[in-house]
Amino acid sequence: MKTTIILTYTFTPAWLALSREERNAMAGAHIHPVFATYADRVSARFFDAEAFTTAFSDFALLETDDLRAYYFLIEELRDSPLISQGYLVMNDIFMGVEAGFRVFEAHTATDAGAPTHG
Repeated sequence: MKTTIILTYTFTPAWLALSREERNAMAGAHIHPVFATYADRVSARFFDAEAFTTAFSDFALLETDDLRAYYFLIEELRDSPLISQGYLVMNDIFMGVEAGFRVFEAHTATDAGAPTHG
């Protein structure tokens, strides 16, 4: 089942104090390679939000069929200077399965012998 993940995060004042050249260099060295490693299993789209909310500055929309790859991607980001040196703070993570009830209904309709709880 494909899982959709919304990551909300905030770039800190330390990040904003870097020049745009320094930010681009850090992204090129530490962010883009991580996402490239998992691009065959985790798709990612990135959005700016700072002009629309004070709860976070940005969010990412990820999709995957492989939660292990997603988890490893997050671990690599956590190990990067982006997070370990305080340039970015993760806020909230929302996960869901689009129309998951339909997958469940299809599964139960074809598997009449499915175990019940209780």
